[in-house]
Amino acid sequence: MANEEILRGIGERISARRRQLRLTQEDLADRMDVSPQMISYAEQGRKAIRPENLIRLCAALDVSADYVLTGRTSEAELGRIGEKLSRLPAEELLLVEEIIDRCLVLAGR
Repeated sequence: MANEEILRGIGERISARRRQLRLTQEDLADRMDVSPQMISYAEQGRKAIRPENLIRLCAALDVSADYVLTGRTSEAELGRIGEKLSRLPAEELLLVEEIIDRCLVLAGR
């Protein structure tokens, strides 16, 4: 896998999680105490993230470094999702399960 492809994947995951949290690049930069330009470059896959910024990024986005770097979901992240699911009423939980099943079919799994 080429370095550019790795950086692009990292950037896509950062951007997707930031948008999921409804944060602007400026909001995320403020949380991390970095420039919005650094966030923009990272999301575009133009620059690698320094280790100290990766730590701050993971804290700001509430994700693991493993997720940011590889796209693999950690046990803690799955636990966070499970905890949210446990608060849903039974009929809404069935809807979530149906959505997951459809996503798995689309993904061919």
